Amino acid sequence: MSTLTDNSMTNHHALGLLYQIGETLHVWHERYRTRRELTHWTARDLHDVGLSWSDIAYEADKPFWRA
Repeated sequence: MSTLTDNSMTNHHALGLLYQIGETLHVWHERYRTRRELTHWTARDLHDVGLSWSDIAYEADKPFWRA
């Protein structure tokens, strides 16, 4: 004889989907934030990491959903 519990009736797929959506939104926000932060770096900062202003412009112009 089996009994139903609250846990057995949970839709685990929906929880997984919500988690994936949350993770995607987090990644998009981090991309947006870090790309905007790059635009405030100084010439010395860029030189230290080996980037040019054109590298920064290219990266900053990308939409947040593009890696």
